[in-house]
Amino acid sequence: MTQQTEGIIIGLIAGFYDVQTEKEVVRTRARGVFRKNKTKPTVGDRVKVELNEQGMNYLVDVLPRANLLGRPALANVNHVLLVISAIEPDFSVQLLDRYLTFFAWKKVAVSVYLSKSDLIDDEQAAEIKEILSYYDQIGYPVYYEWKELAKSLPNAIKKDQIWTLAGQSGAGKSTLINHLKKNLQQETAAISTSLNRGKHTTRTVQLFALGQGFLADTPGFSAIDFTPIKINELCNYFVEFNRESSKCKFRGCQHLKEPKCEVKKLVEEKKILSSRYDNYLLMRSEIENGRVPEYLK
Repeated sequence: MTQQTEGIIIGLIAGFYDVQTEKEVVRTRARGVFRKNKTKPTVGDRVKVELNEQGMNYLVDVLPRANLLGRPALANVNHVLLVISAIEPDFSVQLLDRYLTFFAWKKVAVSVYLSKSDLIDDEQAAEIKEILSYYDQIGYPVYYEWKELAKSLPNAIKKDQIWTLAGQSGAGKSTLINHLKKNLQQETAAISTSLNRGKHTTRTVQLFALGQGFLADTPGFSAIDFTPIKINELCNYFVEFNRESSKCKFRGCQHLKEPKCEVKKLVEEKKILSSRYDNYLLMRSEIENGRVPEYLK
């Protein structure tokens, strides 16, 4: 006797998919129809599962995705926690803008966590925090302490939402997720025991329970590519540009040489960071050239 239920893929190991249903975590395999249709279920997918009394459970359908982030693959992401380091590697506004623009294109909300701030002096910290205060004002919440995150995230993650970390290699994503996991030992241990499996490495993606949803344990989307973005749409993914563009003289203003451009006016008045505008121009050039600059690879 079989029955169907729905759930979320929370892990993939050795060809098996672990699915969190409303009642429990079940281990499944994918039906051959996925291979035939060249469809690959991925972590984060909402799926239909066929259960039977013999314990042979199968994925039978993948429900429509809200989005899909690649390298590594993760579906239906609601929010990105972007880890930016203060040092080693050095704080980079250009890198910050690249990530924020990329995830705006993917229609995913972002919060920012500044790591390694304890490794810089007070003057450097003040300079970085002044810059980040601008991003906080335009709609990107900024965190400076992992304890602050550990306290606020459980309340921030709503039912069945998926949050994930992102950031460059060495920024401190693994350290942060280990801090967060220490506060969740009971939950993660319960899942591992129920499936009789060992620890996972960050070479794969795994979701673990946090708040009413999930946080992805993942290597973290360290490479981003703008070349698929339509160049005349790029300005829409700079949130403050998009918000102010209704005041530009010309509809569809690209904020380049057009007269009476509100965005350029605000840049001149220092109400929009000049670095944001400069990075916008760099991204336009990247899209025009059709390739990621060598120094960013």
